[in-house]
Amino acid sequence: MTAAADNVLIRLASLSKHYGTHTVLDGIDLEVCSGEVLAIIGPSGSGKSTLLRCINYLEPPDGGTITIGSANIDASRPATAAELSRLRRRIGMVFQSFNLFPHMSVLRNVSLAQERVLGRSRKDADERSMQLLKRVGLADKASQYPVRCSGGQQQRIAIARSLALDPEIMLFDEPTSALDPELGLEVLAVMRELAESGMTMIVVTHEMGFAENVSDNVMIMADGHIVEKGPSKAIMRDPQQERTKRFLRAVHER
Repeated sequence: MTAAADNVLIRLASLSKHYGTHTVLDGIDLEVCSGEVLAIIGPSGSGKSTLLRCINYLEPPDGGTITIGSANIDASRPATAAELSRLRRRIGMVFQSFNLFPHMSVLRNVSLAQERVLGRSRKDADERSMQLLKRVGLADKASQYPVRCSGGQQQRIAIARSLALDPEIMLFDEPTSALDPELGLEVLAVMRELAESGMTMIVVTHEMGFAENVSDNVMIMADGHIVEKGPSKAIMRDPQQERTKRFLRAVHER
């Protein structure tokens, strides 16, 4: 899964975000290579989710630059519609909540964006949707409505919907936090398969097993800063920074 160091796909430089006088992201510098899986962990309120939302420009940053491949946005000025389109076209995002359309079948939930964003015919979109529903183990749910699916199934549908737009990068914001442990395992299994297939992924997570055993690198955030970043097992088993040690000690003592 680990990509070559010169194959940088995501580059953030001096990225900042403020809410009034509160600094949420304070000059974040980050590089993620193609095919890399980066897990971001840290205490609540450290800026993890905001960082993901800034990468996808769901939250416009206040300063710095975001580069995704050849797409670059300078946050010191308003982004144009064309810039946002080029950026978002390369990124899929999965949230804590599933955000499925309750009045549409599972198949339509996965197909609709393909038709509107990619211009696929309904037939082609449905064929691609069925491939992806099979990939996440839910082909038999295609004609059902989301309310008839468990939380773990709904999150897997949300993953299929994001993959249907053929993104180069997948962002996951605590995808298992709303699920009980058993259902969370279903989602983590799909994410593991994606990682093994070479998908570039940034995952904000509280799943320490995923961080250590599936991701290539782990990044610890606290108070809007990157505290420590490095190979997953090294960070999880032998952290160098006292802030990281405190956080991991608190996690293990819960």
